[in-house]
Amino acid sequence: MKKGFMFVFDGSNGAGKTTVIKGVEKYLTLKGFDVLLTREPGGTPIGEKIREVILDPSTPEICHMTELMLFGAGRAQHVQEKIIPALAQGKIVISDRFDAATFSFQHFARGIDLETIVKINNLALAGFTPDMNIILDLDPREGLKRVISRGEGLDRLEDEKSDFLAKARDGYLKQAEQNPEKFEIINAAQSKEDVLSDVINIIDSLLESQLS
Repeated sequence: MKKGFMFVFDGSNGAGKTTVIKGVEKYLTLKGFDVLLTREPGGTPIGEKIREVILDPSTPEICHMTELMLFGAGRAQHVQEKIIPALAQGKIVISDRFDAATFSFQHFARGIDLETIVKINNLALAGFTPDMNIILDLDPREGLKRVISRGEGLDRLEDEKSDFLAKARDGYLKQAEQNPEKFEIINAAQSKEDVLSDVINIIDSLLESQLS
């Protein structure tokens, strides 16, 4: 590839992002692509420290604006330190969450005004944008059941009330409706095999157009 390509996987927790990302990484690696996995919040040493603060269930006192600005700070570092250099080397970057999550959680669910979120996100991105957001869509109540069934504790955002998580889900769907060229919605209530198959079909189509 002359230049890299960035896929973002997002959606409700428990929707199977980790499983799908591993499957996609294996598939693309076997096809000869150089793949870089990353995540938000996180992705860099600074970002991982920010992640600990944001998701720590023992810090419920974080105000909404602090939370938003922490996400923005981590993203700015992520883009400059990790994502842009990888794309310049022709790598395929796969990120577990990115800026669509900020709009879903901080705007649609938290209620922070859109103008403020756009300003902070634009500062963090500095003109950058991912190529495609693949949203694994699942009723958040079912997603939480899956998380709990794995014996994992809930992070600070997962431990929010069900209406908060439902609003975040609605935020993803609205973003996809408003920007269909940058979003694909996958029914994550399907079997793992069917979800991965649907995702790979989308990826194949996008990379084929990229290489042609």
